[in-house]
Amino acid sequence: MSRLPPATRDRLADEITFHPANAEARLLREALGRFATGVTVVTTTGPEGPLGMTVNSFSSVSLEPPLVLWCPARASARHAAFAGAAAWSVHVLGAEQLETCLRFTRGGRQFEGLESVLTPEGVPVIPGVAARFDCMAHAAHEAGDHSVLIGRVLRVTVAGPGDHPLVFAAGRFGQFEPDAG
Repeated sequence: MSRLPPATRDRLADEITFHPANAEARLLREALGRFATGVTVVTTTGPEGPLGMTVNSFSSVSLEPPLVLWCPARASARHAAFAGAAAWSVHVLGAEQLETCLRFTRGGRQFEGLESVLTPEGVPVIPGVAARFDCMAHAAHEAGDHSVLIGRVLRVTVAGPGDHPLVFAAGRFGQFEPDAG
């Protein structure tokens, strides 16, 4: 006798297993997309001025010392600027900031038309985000086709308690609706 609820039994009946080295990259990407993430924009000052990149590979690492990480693709034209930066800021986007997210994707408008505000370290910031982590570079590691950039958090700025994050899952953007109960 099965103790799994019916919806779970149906899901297991349709499950597939594959080895990522032998499967199409699309299958791995779709499987990873089952894990919902927040959406961030990481900013720094590069050789040619303010620079940003939309990122969903952001995570906490340690509370003591305060460390966070994110993972830019090594093939990105912006990779070298971020990997070599002494400081950067991670901006957690709010649910209403899809346009901000898109402006920092490949080919986006970046800082064009945005107010220019800098941290004491000279990093450009995006005002009005759900949270911001201003960081000094702590470590960088090659990891396959990406790099793992770890930063020591210098300052945190958090929006009001009613702000909700922009969420990315299964190739789509949305928002988290907290349970009213």
